[in-house]
Amino acid sequence: MTSAARTEPSGTEPSGAVRDPLRDAEQLRDADRLRDADRLRDLVEAMDVLRSPGGCPWDAEQTHESLVRYLLEETYELVETIETGDRAGLREELGDVLFQVVFHARIAAEDPDDPFTLDDVAADLVAKLHRRHPHVFGDDEYVDAAHLTTRWDQIKQQEKARASVLDGIPLDQGALSRAQKVVTRARRAGLPDGGAAEAPGPVGLTSEEVGAELLAVVRRAQAADVDAEGALRAALRTLESEIRDVERHAGP
Repeated sequence: MTSAARTEPSGTEPSGAVRDPLRDAEQLRDADRLRDADRLRDLVEAMDVLRSPGGCPWDAEQTHESLVRYLLEETYELVETIETGDRAGLREELGDVLFQVVFHARIAAEDPDDPFTLDDVAADLVAKLHRRHPHVFGDDEYVDAAHLTTRWDQIKQQEKARASVLDGIPLDQGALSRAQKVVTRARRAGLPDGGAAEAPGPVGLTSEEVGAELLAVVRRAQAADVDAEGALRAALRTLESEIRDVERHAGP
């Protein structure tokens, strides 16, 4: 009687085979991705239940507009956990922000005229990441961080067909964060940034020193009965008008 051919259990390495650590690592990463996808699928399914008949009446009546305040609140809470180093809070608040994304995508999927799903959102995001990282996914060569920043701005302007470096900065953004955006874009493009040409920028300022200076400005504004936020918005409008004038005279 001949002995049966020796076989290995399915999914295992043949006896004496040399293990490939790179392949093993790739298989582990694939398994992790599948587990991540399963949990995200569970989240989407839970959201579907909440919005469906028999689900949660409060969730069912929400709109994009009614959720804005919650999106802002969750975002600020997330920022706080990052700034305070609250690791457990970071995990929770990331979940709350993710829930807002899934919630808005679910509402968008119900739109009778222009529906889109979370899958559409993810697909658009992946395509954008590929477009905006040609040095990773395309043929562009990495030069340095400054080059990447310039290319990033160029790509965004091409995508949005923007006529000005100021296009795309939200008008209702807080005055201080909007000012940072305006000044950053103006400087990158070599346009006026509201500072004196002969005065170089401060060197070696710490975040604590900047915060103290900003707080001092607020105190002076309050003592003079001036709305600091409104004053900064007015100064920004003047600067933005100057930037657009320079762009207009420079031509295409």
